[in-house]
Amino acid sequence: MKRAVLVLGLVLLPLGAGAVEVEPISPDRAGFVTGTSTVGAGAVQLEGGVAYGRERIAASPTQRRFGVEVAVRGGLTERLEVGFTGEPVVVQRGGDNVTDHGNFGLTAKYRFLDAAEGSWLPSLAVLPFVTLPVNEPPLGSGKTDVGALLLASFGQPAHFNLDLNAGLVAVGQSRPSGYLLQAVIVGGLSRDLTDRFTLFSEVLYASRDERDGRDRVSLDAGVIVRPTPAVALDASVVTTLAGSGPEWALRGGVSVRFGR
Repeated sequence: MKRAVLVLGLVLLPLGAGAVEVEPISPDRAGFVTGTSTVGAGAVQLEGGVAYGRERIAASPTQRRFGVEVAVRGGLTERLEVGFTGEPVVVQRGGDNVTDHGNFGLTAKYRFLDAAEGSWLPSLAVLPFVTLPVNEPPLGSGKTDVGALLLASFGQPAHFNLDLNAGLVAVGQSRPSGYLLQAVIVGGLSRDLTDRFTLFSEVLYASRDERDGRDRVSLDAGVIVRPTPAVALDASVVTTLAGSGPEWALRGGVSVRFGR
């Protein structure tokens, strides 16, 4: 009898292992907000896309900007990942006509608290980042920016999810040289209509990033479609409600995860 139970257990073990569901991909590039999920130990996630927007500047021609966006995220452990972000191509026309690369930066994300199943408490993570001094005005300041965000993700009833980000950025300044401390607050609400289809909308507040600049408030809304658990397509529209930023912008891209 014991031998029969042992044989049955050995037969069912691989079936149970194969039934483990793969966690659906969670791209960070889709909108303003960053969730607490990481790509997982040994996994690599490639995220890329394009953005096109128009900005009206007083007493200047309307500025049009096209950019290519890329990011690479690699999981060191289940809770810790490191990443690289950048804009390898930027084409700007209007007040300033320039074709060059945009910003490049290094990131890390550490999730230090997981939310219990069914709990109203959030999962928590921290996201430090550095923007490298690789471009000059009008596409950058030529200075290093350093910052960190606290990330919180709440699971809500009816497949709603709430994500909140808050933090500070030391933004490098050219004239005069030095740093300006910028506050950033982001809130995003999303709803999983199905396992493959997610709608989201977010609002971003950022204090001025130049000494003579203005605080910015922006809004976006979009969709994420997952044809497979390891692939996500995203599309969104962005508008600026206050301060400097695009009057409107369109973004779209694809994210692919390898190794899980």
